[in-house]
Amino acid sequence: MKSADIRQAFLDYFARQGHAVVPSSSLVPADDPTLLFTNAGMNQFKDVFLGRDKRDYTRATSSQRCVRAGGKHNDLENVGYTARHHTFFEMLGNFSFGDYFKREAIKFAWEFLTVDMKLPPERLWVTVHVSDDEAADIWLKEMGVSAERFSRLDEDNFWQMGDTGPCGPCSEIFYDHGADVPGGPPGSEGDDLDRYIEIWNLVFMQYDRQPDGELQPLPKPSVDTGMGLERIAAVMQGVHSNYEIDLFQALLKAAAKATGTTDLEEKSLRVIADHIRSSSFLIGDGVIPSNEGRGYVLRRIIRRALRHGHKLGCDKPFFHTLVAALVEQMGDAYPALRTEQARIEKALLAEEEQFGRTLAQGMKVLEQAVAGLSGTVIPGDVVFTLYDTHGFPPDLTADVAREKGLTIDQAGFDAAMAAQRERARGADAFASDYSDRLQIEGNTEFSGYQLLDDQAAVVGLYREGQAVDTLTAGEEGMVVLERTPFYAESGGQVGDTGLLTVGNEARFKVADTRKRQAAHVHLGTLESGSLKVGDKVAARVNIQRRKAIMRNHSATHLMHAALRKVLGEHVTQKGSLVGPDYLRFDFSHGEAVTAAQIAEIEDIVNAHILANVPVSTELMDIDAARAAGAMALFGEKYDDQVRVLTMGEAAFSKELCGGTHVERTGDIGLFRITLEGASSAGIRRIEAVTGENALADVRRLADTVSRIAGTVKVAPEQTPERVAQLVSRTRELEKDIERLKQKLASGTGNDLTSAVQEINGVKILASQLDGADAKALRLAIDKLKDKLGSAVVLLAGTEGDKISLVAGVTKDLAEQYPAGDLVRHVASQIGGKGGGRADMAQGGGSDLAALPGALESVRDWAASRAGN
Repeated sequence: MKSADIRQAFLDYFARQGHAVVPSSSLVPADDPTLLFTNAGMNQFKDVFLGRDKRDYTRATSSQRCVRAGGKHNDLENVGYTARHHTFFEMLGNFSFGDYFKREAIKFAWEFLTVDMKLPPERLWVTVHVSDDEAADIWLKEMGVSAERFSRLDEDNFWQMGDTGPCGPCSEIFYDHGADVPGGPPGSEGDDLDRYIEIWNLVFMQYDRQPDGELQPLPKPSVDTGMGLERIAAVMQGVHSNYEIDLFQALLKAAAKATGTTDLEEKSLRVIADHIRSSSFLIGDGVIPSNEGRGYVLRRIIRRALRHGHKLGCDKPFFHTLVAALVEQMGDAYPALRTEQARIEKALLAEEEQFGRTLAQGMKVLEQAVAGLSGTVIPGDVVFTLYDTHGFPPDLTADVAREKGLTIDQAGFDAAMAAQRERARGADAFASDYSDRLQIEGNTEFSGYQLLDDQAAVVGLYREGQAVDTLTAGEEGMVVLERTPFYAESGGQVGDTGLLTVGNEARFKVADTRKRQAAHVHLGTLESGSLKVGDKVAARVNIQRRKAIMRNHSATHLMHAALRKVLGEHVTQKGSLVGPDYLRFDFSHGEAVTAAQIAEIEDIVNAHILANVPVSTELMDIDAARAAGAMALFGEKYDDQVRVLTMGEAAFSKELCGGTHVERTGDIGLFRITLEGASSAGIRRIEAVTGENALADVRRLADTVSRIAGTVKVAPEQTPERVAQLVSRTRELEKDIERLKQKLASGTGNDLTSAVQEINGVKILASQLDGADAKALRLAIDKLKDKLGSAVVLLAGTEGDKISLVAGVTKDLAEQYPAGDLVRHVASQIGGKGGGRADMAQGGGSDLAALPGALESVRDWAASRAGN
């Protein structure tokens, strides 16, 4: 059976058993901070298991796309080295929400495998949790499974999605690949080998694990099962490795063709075939390569695939060309993959081009580090430099290390990363350290839509992450009120600042406001007096700052609508920041916004501002809001009651938004775009200013033009033409300088060969070239090697207080006189370092006074090598 046939047979079987066939959910979990990616079929039903969500069905079945490449469930590093690990896989599952339980789940699984799939019962092995006598009796007494093919396991047979949430004991079904394959049955010493392979896991959801580890019973016992499509396909197709199934064979052949590889057994092809699946589906679900969060994991996956392509000798972009083969294999089951094909290809190509520019340099640095190792561990600071400077994720370095029989100093890398985060955290350390991890009780009523000044009682105080009864003068802390006009950071809008006072006795300066659970937390410093739980405070928001934020937030909505009108309906929000000084807006769009389009967007927004129409907000239920045409962000989870914001003439913008806004569009004053650029592949970023900040920006630009005009001595309106002339002239002069450098390096008028010395019959040249950079030195060495035929050459170029070193050795002498050793010898004397290959190396330093002596020492260095 082909993979597509197995998938359909599974869904059809459970549909006949009264299950609703539910589409796969996105790989980006909706409103679930505990998950990086959807990693199991039950993720979309988590709230149903917890009793928080109701569906119009109590039985469901699905084929869920999953990614395990980050967080608790991470298979990335094993991909390519085992037969069954993947970053992307499909999970076939059937679910019961308080309907059937263990007996029916076991019956369904056994019947599907032995009747519909016709698998011999004697090739199946069953396990249950050591405490689950009920499941054991059903298997042994009712289903007739042989006790000789049955075992009880402990921690291996208890499943949970994450550190918290629905969980319970499980029963696993294994397929026996036969006695000719090494390995023992589950629970034995050899159970980690390849003979017995788990194909289906039946999870009996009974508990909700709390943050403290406590297991609380679920409202209704339920069932969650998962069977990997790739694993059951391998069984049904009579192969041992998942990479031998039809779906992967097509991708392996496409990857081999794209990279010019003839051996389909190459492990690098497995990595590429696996990673094109996870990369394509993640991009299709809205994830974009970046340096943080989900985007960072995606970038790691892509770059790992590209590195393996490079390892196969492919030095041109190839990865994006495999999307077509993937669509051919999986586009029917996942139609969105087909519709998003062009966007996925474009995003992958952009990432390939970007990484291609750094891969060669990063590999060179890594090779140099490996060459200089005295042991088998690559130091953590080297791993960090590769990551921080060259974009090499640590797992990519570990991948290369593994191939060379080395390991990386993970602890050292983690320490370097921690130090960097500590530096970056800076002034925000207080908030990050304490408010983010607190579990705060209480529900703060927000009065800030109507008021900027309110009275409320203190219901909670916190200092250094601990609840306290009192704060005293000079202490940093957090204050929770029963009601507050302070907006808590949410939806891209920053939190309010201001003051909390108790008469003239206590004054708490609020530096930020954040939301933790249902409470608004005011972070800041008690400047005077003391503050106690139960005190009645006057809460006053910084009015001017709030008004500036409101102008920017309202302008963001008008700009979003204008972007969709000018660029197209494909434009959707991918992130935003609304502060008092400016607004930032990330949106999906595959190319730069032109100057003409920016001007049109500004004109549209300012036209609605000039119209000065009222801004309306209305509480509606979510279905009515959508029916009214209100835009909602994809993947966001909303309450039943939502705030619908409408602004502009003829309801130009209508979106769901819980932020604070101006009363009329005219309150925005003026709108001006100050920046447009790429945020990441397929994502553009706009920054803009409003009101007084927009006016200040116009004045700043006018002043800048006036000063430039004065410098180049023309009228302001003639400045562009004059600057263009100066730029053109500068480029011509730079070309002249480059030509002179090359002439100098080539030895014209200054024949470097006259400085050649012979030591034991070997030509040695060590010379200084003032004004020559590393590029000119490399060119000179190539020409000198051609001219001398057989020689050891080291040139030192000086530019200001910088010294560049380049050494070149002809192949016949490279083993006896390694260029890398020569550069290190000289660099160590001039306060620098260097290294490289045996035939070519480079380095540098800064001690100009020591340079003549260092060059003179090359003679002794060569003499010491003469007898080697």
